[in-house]
Amino acid sequence: MTSATPLPLYAIGLGSNRRHARFGDPRQVLLAALDALESDDIEPVDVSPIIASEPIGPSRRRYANAVALVASPLTPPEMLARLQAVEAEFGRRIGQRWGARTLDLDILLWSGGAWSDAELTIPHAELAGRAFVLGPLRAIAPDWRHPLSARTIRQLAARLIRPKPVDRNAEAH
Repeated sequence: MTSATPLPLYAIGLGSNRRHARFGDPRQVLLAALDALESDDIEPVDVSPIIASEPIGPSRRRYANAVALVASPLTPPEMLARLQAVEAEFGRRIGQRWGARTLDLDILLWSGGAWSDAELTIPHAELAGRAFVLGPLRAIAPDWRHPLSARTIRQLAARLIRPKPVDRNAEAH
């Protein structure tokens, strides 16, 4: 009897703030994207609740955001190509950074640790500073450690939402 090596896990961030002609509002777009991700070599493990968040940058539309954990033998570049293919199926066009988009899929974390090449950096560079990512990720993988800081997702989320001390010197002026 042999023990099977577990498949690598990926944490995939999902976001939408535009309706899709077939799937409907952003929340429905995320649900359809989760279905589109599932394949012979991408197995869903867990998915966070879908939350609403304020946009970053010039877009005025609120986002629907979620995080999915998937198991897959795909390498990070192969997973990125798959995510980009799904985005294209949903009508994603390369355009303005942080603009309104029907579907945005990002690799946030990979159980293999860190990865960096010309096309892809894991962990996602903005992961530790984005509550709309850390909140959903904390709901499904609170103990996953950031491979560079070694902090858990729970710790990163707590650092982000913790009240900041008041600068007493600034008040005196």
